[in-house]
Amino acid sequence: MSDLLKNIDARTKLAGTNKLEILLFSLGTDSRTGRRETFGINVFKVREVMRTPPITAAPEMPASVEGMVSLRGVLVPVVDLARYAGVETDTPRSIMIVTEYAGHTQGFLVEGVDTILRLDWGQMRVPPSMLMAEMGGLVTAVTELPDGRLIMMMDVEKILSETTGYDDGAVYRNIKPIAHPEMTVFFADDSAVARKQIQRTLEAMDVKYVAAINGADAWSELEKMAAYAQASGQPVTDLVSLVLTDIEMPEMDGYILTKKIKSDERFAGVPVIMHSSLSGMSNQQLGKSVGVDEYVPKFEPQRLSETLTRRLLGSLPVAQLA
Repeated sequence: MSDLLKNIDARTKLAGTNKLEILLFSLGTDSRTGRRETFGINVFKVREVMRTPPITAAPEMPASVEGMVSLRGVLVPVVDLARYAGVETDTPRSIMIVTEYAGHTQGFLVEGVDTILRLDWGQMRVPPSMLMAEMGGLVTAVTELPDGRLIMMMDVEKILSETTGYDDGAVYRNIKPIAHPEMTVFFADDSAVARKQIQRTLEAMDVKYVAAINGADAWSELEKMAAYAQASGQPVTDLVSLVLTDIEMPEMDGYILTKKIKSDERFAGVPVIMHSSLSGMSNQQLGKSVGVDEYVPKFEPQRLSETLTRRLLGSLPVAQLA
């Protein structure tokens, strides 16, 4: 299994190329449809793949949480992905994908893993609204392989949110509003859960916002803003004060979006903050290499609000801070 995760250094070089590598896996044959679907997860979020160890059940866990295991002295919750995704199958889930993102480690039980596939984010499409509704927003992107298989990217951030209960509302109570209603934050994220968290943070800050579901959608809207600003003879900063972007997004990732913004003089003076569950130092350094002004890990609303406040107020003339 460890061979699947070798050569991480080579993978870090994918930043800024709009490419990614995903680990393909299956959850078993669904007894309702007779189909065995293939799913994917970004390799950057995978720490290891292993045979499922003995799992210890615990009371009052969410329905899809099988229990916990001890990995090198650390207790790790284990999620049965088939149960979580509503796949009805009797196939044993004998493989566990150990994931690490957003400062959390968790195990995902799967039927089996296939291979690591290198793709261009341009090949990843936003899923049809019918599929998003059917799976409750669990699938964030879909791509088709040459053999005809459709690969569905899972929103593992949604899984983390719903199995840990981290987003209970209390984390927003200490966020302070800023007294500058003229400011607007533009944010892009393909995860509905992450967009909701950003939205709640900005609302607690009393800051206006515009949202996009991926990098391509974001760039299209930003270009419209820049064109309007030019036509009306005003700086683009009157329309967008700051851009907040995820890294992993279908069609165009956050690295490419940042490069486009930073290489376009129309957006001079607009800071770009990268907001991602890929919280490793290598990803932060890669963000800086494409011009990101700052990096904030996901699922830390207080830290996000503090960073946004500092950046937004820091961009104001001294007279407006009084």
